[in-house]
Amino acid sequence: MKNFVFISPNFPEKYWQFCDELQKNGVRVLGIGDAPKDGLSKELKGSLTEYYQVGNIGDYDQMYRAVGYFAWKYGHIDWIESNNEFWLEVDARLRTDFNVTTGVQLDGIEAFKEKSEMKKRYAAGGIRTARQVKASEGLVAAKDFSRDAGFPLFAKPDVGVGAGGAHKIESLEALEHFFAITPDVGQYVIEEFVTGDICTYDAVINSKGQPLVESMCVCPPSIADIVNERLDSTYFVEQHMSENLRFWGRRTVEAFGVKSRFVHLEFFRLNKAHRGLGEAGDFVALEVNMRPGGGFTPDMINFAHNISVYKIWADMVAFDYRTTPDPHDDYFCVFAGRRDGVDYVMDDDALRAKYGYAFVMTPRIDHALAPAMGDFAYIARFRTPEERDAFLYDTTLRR
Repeated sequence: MKNFVFISPNFPEKYWQFCDELQKNGVRVLGIGDAPKDGLSKELKGSLTEYYQVGNIGDYDQMYRAVGYFAWKYGHIDWIESNNEFWLEVDARLRTDFNVTTGVQLDGIEAFKEKSEMKKRYAAGGIRTARQVKASEGLVAAKDFSRDAGFPLFAKPDVGVGAGGAHKIESLEALEHFFAITPDVGQYVIEEFVTGDICTYDAVINSKGQPLVESMCVCPPSIADIVNERLDSTYFVEQHMSENLRFWGRRTVEAFGVKSRFVHLEFFRLNKAHRGLGEAGDFVALEVNMRPGGGFTPDMINFAHNISVYKIWADMVAFDYRTTPDPHDDYFCVFAGRRDGVDYVMDDDALRAKYGYAFVMTPRIDHALAPAMGDFAYIARFRTPEERDAFLYDTTLRR
């Protein structure tokens, strides 16, 4: 029996389904987290053989003792994974220290975490991506970069999750101001500004680097704009993947040496020609995320393609292949978030009357995710792009 240590299995809440599918495949699932056991859902408790509570997942000594206890009690640990970008380094360090070879080791984690290191892998794989300079090179280097790349520029933390700390820089004066007022400015990277929709390549990859399932999301407003301008969050899973995106997604998986994990790879789809990057409609790499898409994305992929990515991932862990059949009935699955206190043209009753037939989930959003996703969401699926676009218009139209 394989021993799988799942770190923070209670967040996001839906991750209990990963644990449940592992258990169904005969894997012993051992959870480590900072939440009290009594606070875990009944479904998660039923999926875990044992749960070890630590005071702080970020305290490596506590995490090392927890894994050591499981190794003492159950034998060699075969997998350590959180499926959470925030704990990538903790996962990798524990794998290295406990000789767990089924995931990335500590000496290879930089390319998965640091945007500046990602650029090197993209370049080696011949994958187009926006030019970049490290803020640690100084204001003079950033000014030199701006003279070639032009304004606006986009600054973001070299290591970071989501849109936290991102800045659009419109002028030379704004660039100087950014360097003058930003704490830890040397931890940022500055890129040429690229416009277009953000599209994602979502896949479960086996131990040979081959995709077991592939899906595509389209995110018209960027997360940075949603957070900074308090826009309504909307995105959707495409009914069918662009073959162009499939090519670049697989090329990126190969360039980064991805094996045995879920990935969420971000690309720009250019809305106009960009010097050195391509024509309108071309894909340009943005960044890699070595975990499932955030929020309800795994569930939306399931609804769009009538599959279970939770099972496909667990099949990869247990058997290294996919046991579920290929889908033949595909939809657009659409997320539309709303914010409390905003006066929308169509209220909840009106939306349910018009689109209730298509609703698959109507969740209240966890407060930690609300800045990026909204306070409440409607998730629905449709057969046609016309239905999809009408739904997005009606859910986000404000008075």
